Amino acid sequence: MFKFAPYVLKTLWRHRARSLLTVSGSATAVFVYCFVGAVHQGMNDLQRRQESQRSLIVFQANKFCPATSHLPQDYDRQINGIDGVREVVPIQVFTNNCRASLDVIVFYGISPSKLRNVRDFELVKGSWPVFRDQGRSGMSSNAAVVGRAVAARRQIDVGQEFSIGDISVRVAGIYTSNNPAEENYIYAHLDYLQRRRGANLVGTVTQIEVLLEQGADSDRICQQIDDMFRGGPVETNTQPKGVFQAQSLGDLAQLVDMARYLGYACVGLVLALVATTSVMSVQDRIQQHAVLQTIGFSGRRVFCLVLAESVVLATAGGLLGVASAMGILELSGLAVGAEAVTVAFTPSLPLALTGLVVSGLSGLLAGVMPAWHAARTDIVPALRHA
Repeated sequence: MFKFAPYVLKTLWRHRARSLLTVSGSATAVFVYCFVGAVHQGMNDLQRRQESQRSLIVFQANKFCPATSHLPQDYDRQINGIDGVREVVPIQVFTNNCRASLDVIVFYGISPSKLRNVRDFELVKGSWPVFRDQGRSGMSSNAAVVGRAVAARRQIDVGQEFSIGDISVRVAGIYTSNNPAEENYIYAHLDYLQRRRGANLVGTVTQIEVLLEQGADSDRICQQIDDMFRGGPVETNTQPKGVFQAQSLGDLAQLVDMARYLGYACVGLVLALVATTSVMSVQDRIQQHAVLQTIGFSGRRVFCLVLAESVVLATAGGLLGVASAMGILELSGLAVGAEAVTVAFTPSLPLALTGLVVSGLSGLLAGVMPAWHAARTDIVPALRHA
């Protein structure tokens, strides 16, 4: 069948305007399909990673957005005395938007001495000592390390000042992580976020992250922490980090699930486009198919030729759409977030292969009926067709 590839390509090129429009339409549909798939993949990747980590988040009870949670910082000493707790990290959080957004900027204020113990990342630009040592003089330092995705999205580089809202930081380094969501955060000094302009947060933090020893009972420790502060100045709500983030992303997760239907609609669009083009092609070439059968082509071979045209159109569109989507996703560092939790748009080889398979199968299904019609053409009436 491969020896007829030049014939198939010449046939498609003969009606190049129609073929190119079909390919571009298919590419657009597959492009959107890959974007929707990248969001789903990012959400699943975030949940899987957090489930594997043994960490808890202590938050103020009955609060939601980080801007509304204020815990006494000295809670960390009491939590550190609980059996099974490995490390306690007070964190001040600042975000430019608590609602769902494609450009959420999240600042985490953490002591540099604890940051490297609780986060797994690698600086690709800048210097860790510059960030770590600037706060040792007793003055509040505005040095920060920025995730690669944020740096790409906001065009930030080492040494530059970056401002948003009441926060202005000097970029001491840009980091990368094997967790795509992690690259959407900016880490600053804890005391700097506490003392930022317009805020009086010294002695309080937004949340406390608790890392557990291997084998520790997370449910028991959650209950123990909340019981400890039930009668204190501020009540707490303690949850595993994965559960906490899932709740923060609750509304967003529902929107992402609904977006799945958009992906299905894109598959339907590829089917409709390729099927329409195949039907038009068959109607325009009734005589040609009759001539092919006259010179010895079987109905089965005509069926395969028409089907091949359909698959080529859909697959070409799929290749273009997948390549465009993967390139933009990789370079843009897009992420969607809510309540200071971000989900990275995650491109991957499995997603790219899925997009290609979907486009190829769509072309196969779309071409069946037009190919069947062409294969069953009656030779004599078709030759008389004007």
